[in-house]
Amino acid sequence: MSDLHKLTGAYAMDALDELERARFEQHLAQCEDCRGEVAELRETAAMLAETVATPAPASLRESVLTGISQVRPLPPEVPAPDTHSSAAHRGRRWLPFLVAAVLALVVGVGAAVIQPWATDDAPRLTAAEQVLRADDAEKVFLDLGEAGRATVVRSKAADRAVIVTEDMVEAPEGKAYELWLMSPDGEFTPAGLMPDAADQTVVLEGSAAQAAAVGITVEPDEGSPQPTTEPIALFDLTAAT
Repeated sequence: MSDLHKLTGAYAMDALDELERARFEQHLAQCEDCRGEVAELRETAAMLAETVATPAPASLRESVLTGISQVRPLPPEVPAPDTHSSAAHRGRRWLPFLVAAVLALVVGVGAAVIQPWATDDAPRLTAAEQVLRADDAEKVFLDLGEAGRATVVRSKAADRAVIVTEDMVEAPEGKAYELWLMSPDGEFTPAGLMPDAADQTVVLEGSAAQAAAVGITVEPDEGSPQPTTEPIALFDLTAAT
């Protein structure tokens, strides 16, 4: 999980791929430090962007992504009692990002620094939104009784599946809910662990276009390469509507 702290700069610059973005947004909902840092990084980039109005060159997206991949910020640090010392650490941690932002502005980025390949008419969607809004989205709903409710949405075109839960109870202590993609021949492939949250939207890992079902099992906290318990829920994608 500590690696996710390193993605604040790339997320603020909208430079993550779909899977990274989905995982980071799950982390962001639970990490106050990262939420604050993302907000401040975006504010800084916006202020820098206001100083230039030159249209962005066609090669901008590639150059910005290349630069960001080489200068990601360090994870958030525990603030020291000395306010001056803490501020200095934060300044050093953001320095690579600010340098990259300034360099991008020098070559004529303008407001496109924040999202150089998105427009007001076509805003960038998260990985989950792309599936949920897909024209070919298929849905399977299950009422799990006292355990809550869940809906799996699959887009064959996007080759992804998303699970949306409501009022779902937490996994037993020391355990976690693990997601699975089941092939037509009944083979289960790990598709990620679900956070302990009653209401959540999780993008399943792996190719979902050919999956026959999505399952949930109770596994050890670290997950398992194969199910060790019977599924508490099995979403039949062949009957999706």
